[in-house]
Amino acid sequence: MALVRRERILVLAKTYPSPSAKHVETSCVAGINQDGAMRRLYPVPFRMIEQDQQFKKWQWIEAGLEKAAADHRPESHKVDIGTLVTKDEVTPRQNWAERREWMDKMPTFGSYDEIEQARQDCGASIALLQPKRVLGLEIKDARHREWTDEEREKLTRAQMQGDLFSELQAKQQVRELRKLPFDFYYSCVCDTPEGEKPFKHKIVDWEAGVLFWKMHRQHGADGWKEKFRAKLEDDLISKDLMFLMGNQHRFPDQWLIISLFYPPRRNPADDLQMPLL
Repeated sequence: MALVRRERILVLAKTYPSPSAKHVETSCVAGINQDGAMRRLYPVPFRMIEQDQQFKKWQWIEAGLEKAAADHRPESHKVDIGTLVTKDEVTPRQNWAERREWMDKMPTFGSYDEIEQARQDCGASIALLQPKRVLGLEIKDARHREWTDEEREKLTRAQMQGDLFSELQAKQQVRELRKLPFDFYYSCVCDTPEGEKPFKHKIVDWEAGVLFWKMHRQHGADGWKEKFRAKLEDDLISKDLMFLMGNQHRFPDQWLIISLFYPPRRNPADDLQMPLL
């Protein structure tokens, strides 16, 4: 019998559902526990990850966990939703001072190649990428603008995991969940032993999906893109933009941007002025 234990976890990532593979978790909730260990949690129903509902990114939660038997990635754990309670939030006050304390505890790398090497060496499947430069945002049409019948069936099945919902309730949630009609990618440059190297990764952060729908609603089909770029490209790239990366269960060498961290840029003098206590 699996060991169930209660943990306190700081939520760092909530991804937009992507039911493209047979056994992939349809949405990823990831974080770091009180001891500094990374955690991936599932099954988590959509209503638990919706913006401003139930729990937020950068909020502490407590829940009963057990290591996922079918997912050998060390960070992956099953969560007992019935035991989940929300706690305090970690705010961005003082230039992200408290948030940076927890970011400093995460496995952090300067290039995607280093992250992939860590996966091969020790099975790491969640890591923080600090690129040398973020070049820009690419927006592409999604292959399908609406959920396919197969995707709807997978989403419904995922919502029923662990008897969380009846089939009727699950189908209602899937109907309310809109598919993103576009895919978003960040391009960046990282330092490697061979010199600077370009990389491009897909963004699956729930916040990016929510921002798209907000801009589309406010500015329409012709105006959303300019406003969306103004935030993800002009605003975030001007900050110290970092990517929390997560790989896929069935395709472990394929990594996605599961969360965006964007503290203000820190001057070298700031580190000298940090309090000692």
